[in-house]
Amino acid sequence: MTTQRRSLDEGLKATSLDRSIEEQFVYAKSKPERPPQSQPSPSAPDAPEGQGQSASQIGRAPLTIRFRADYAHALKRASLERQIAKIHPHYLQDILDEAIEPWLRKHGYIT
Repeated sequence: MTTQRRSLDEGLKATSLDRSIEEQFVYAKSKPERPPQSQPSPSAPDAPEGQGQSASQIGRAPLTIRFRADYAHALKRASLERQIAKIHPHYLQDILDEAIEPWLRKHGYIT
């Protein structure tokens, strides 16, 4: 038993799609309308467990670095062991924040 194959164009012609919706999608003539997103409440909730207060007050910026392999391994191991033992901080991001902040203060980059 063989199935007859047809082109995408033929398949679209066989269905009853609204041509304007098709053109919006294919040619990006206009963006589809999205429901309005709810605004966050004026009082922000407490930071999730394991994230310090600075995490909720200061935004995060992506940063890609080359890290020594032995440091990366030790950091990951520390993170996992601390998570199992329920010791905070245990997220990589929080551990690095805690480690880097004193260096930046010592050298006068933050106050």
